[in-house]
This record gives sequence, C-alpha cells and structure tokens, in this order.
Amino acid sequence: MNPVDSFERAKDDHLSTMAGPLNEQPDAFKACRSQSKVLKGTFQGETLPMILRHADVRQAARDWQRFSSDAPFRVPIPSEEEVRSIRQLPVETDPPEHGAYRKIMDPFFQRPKSPQMMFQVGQLMGEMVEWALAQESVEVVRAFALPIQSRAMTYLLAMPEEEAQVWIQWGTHVFKDGEDGAQRGAGLEAYLNQKLDEAMTDPQDESFFGALVRAKINGRQLTREEQLGFANLTFAGGRDTVIHSISSTLHYLASQPESLAFLKEDVSRITHATEELFRAITPLTHIGRVCPVETEVHGQRVPAGGRVSICWAAANYDPEVFHDPEEVQLDRKPNPHVAFGFGHHLCIGAAHARLVIRSLLEACVQKITSLDILEAVPAMEEEEPYRRAVGFHALHMRWHP
Repeated sequence: MNPVDSFERAKDDHLSTMAGPLNEQPDAFKACRSQSKVLKGTFQGETLPMILRHADVRQAARDWQRFSSDAPFRVPIPSEEEVRSIRQLPVETDPPEHGAYRKIMDPFFQRPKSPQMMFQVGQLMGEMVEWALAQESVEVVRAFALPIQSRAMTYLLAMPEEEAQVWIQWGTHVFKDGEDGAQRGAGLEAYLNQKLDEAMTDPQDESFFGALVRAKINGRQLTREEQLGFANLTFAGGRDTVIHSISSTLHYLASQPESLAFLKEDVSRITHATEELFRAITPLTHIGRVCPVETEVHGQRVPAGGRVSICWAAANYDPEVFHDPEEVQLDRKPNPHVAFGFGHHLCIGAAHARLVIRSLLEACVQKITSLDILEAVPAMEEEEPYRRAVGFHALHMRWHP
C-alpha cells in the first residue's frame, strides 16, 4: 500500500494528521494496569500474561532464573522462527554466559560515549537538518530517519560510510519492512556471511566484523554461528526502534511547538528531555521471557516452556512511579523509565540511541524555528489485547529555519 492509500485509511480510522505515539492512545494499557497486574495476550496462537506494572516489570527483568532469555527466536514478541535461523547474541542467553558474550560487543557499543563518535553524529545530524531545511517538504521516516540510523551505524561499527547505502535498502526493519520476512532474513544472513568471509582474509580489519572473526570466548574462537548471532542482532535488533524514535521526536516537536522554545531557553535541558521522550515513546512495547518450569505469574499459570511478556510500554506509564504519566514533561526527574529494558539485558544499543536523539534535539534547537506536519500515517501495533502507535509508516513535514 502506498503512503497516500495508507493516509486515507488512517483518516477512515479517525486518526488525524496530528496522531502519533504521544497523542494517539499513548497509554494503551491504562485500564488494564489499574485493574490487574497482568493482561492476557495472544500472539501467534500462544496466550501469555503481559506483566504491566513498573515494579513487577523490573523484578521480572532481573529474575533470569524464573524468566529466562535462553530461548532462541522466542525472546521477541511475535517470535522470529520464520524469519531467521540464527540465535541472536547476547540477548538470547542468560548469565553467566550472557555477560561473557556481551563483553565482546562492548568495545563497539560504548563508542557513542567517545568524543569522536559524538562529533561524527553531531556533524551528521547538522548536515541532515540543513538538507531538510532546503526541501519543500521531507518524508521523515525513509528520507531522514532511515539514512541517519544507517550512517550512524557505520560510525558505531567502524565501517565505511558508503556501506550505509546497502542498509538503507533494507528499509526500517530488515524482517518486517516488506511482505516476505523469511526471504529478507535469508538475505541478511547472506550479507553477514559475506562480510565475515571478507574479514577473515584481512587481519588488519578493525571493523565490527574484523573484531568478530578475532574474538574469543572461554579461550576459543567464536564459531561462525556465534559470529552470525552477534551480527544478526546488531542489524535487526534495534533498527526500527531508533528510526521510530527519530520520527516520533520530530512529530512531538511539531505538534507541541512550545517544547522547542523550552529547549532553546536552556540547552542543558536536552539531556532530561531525551530521557523523557524515550519514556513517552517506548518504541519497543515488550519482550518475551520463557519459564523453564511451571510458574505462577500474578495469579496466571504459565506452563513449563511457556512465555511471559515484560511490558516496557505499560511500566513507563505507571502512575505509581510517574506523576501525570501521559503528560510529556521534558524536565522530568527522576525518570526511572525502562524504555531500554532493565537488569542484565539492558539494551546494549542504549548509548547509541541516546546519542542520536540528543544530537537531533541539539540540531533542531540550533537550526530550526518550527516544523509543520503535512501528513502523518501512524505505525499502529495492533494485537488482540491492545492497540498502540509505535512510530510512523510515513511522516511528511515542512521545516522552517
């Protein structure tokens, strides 16, 4: 369906052009959370309890022995058996194995904290905002957010920036952006194998792929399957969430023009604003855990091998923790949100995502006066027990210098 058709359907569904993650049912779990600690959800024919409250979510995320991540393909909800054949590392493992695997990735995923990468992403964001200002209008999702995430990934992974052109062709999500996710998953694995083969022949390769072919765990080299597991997660795991965060942030600045003025008054507010936007947007609704033995979850029985949902989106709007949770407060503090998860599996890409959104806000404060929303087609996550916007299929905007 093309963007025009999608927009017409959105209007038919009574979604205005101002609709988006922060004003189209921002708290999809409000009623359920006030009545119960869990919500029964059915995904791919499997019924499982969704844990909703902030304290319960954090407790479950810490308790890897009762709620295990050692479940290949079943950590994402919906599960991904149909679109990949490789266990993603380190996310689909438990401690202590998880910690050993994670150390292999840390040197790259801590790069966003370095002055060099902060400068690179800042320069990229400034360039892209200047480009947007020179256009009559911009479709933000594919023409702005997708290139930014792809180019910033080349800095993260120490790869040539032109490689981003390959990744841009994959769309917003390598498995979901298109009709045949299995075919796209196979294409990703072929690409990853090619890059690993190339790195094997170049001992001077300092890229992410070079590091993988040289990496060791417990005194041995990684197997090819393990190398692919790291690479598959890197390219498929957080791609759409960063893209949706970019588009949702811009949509918010446009629909609430006073927010940009608030940040312009004091640019030191950008750090807290970044955290609040992640809380309010929460582009990843939830994640799955598997119960190794039969377990009771707040009155709901989960059989051995059954799953639970740890629902970040519900926890981030818990009024027991966040005052006026449906109000975006750019100076909110403290802000113990769980948009990046919690515990051992805190998102390894969190520093990257934070740098991207912080740099976006800085560039907007410096270079624009306002944004106009011309068309907005929300990306709605519609499941049996809930419906929430997680970003946009298309977002057309006009930028004013």
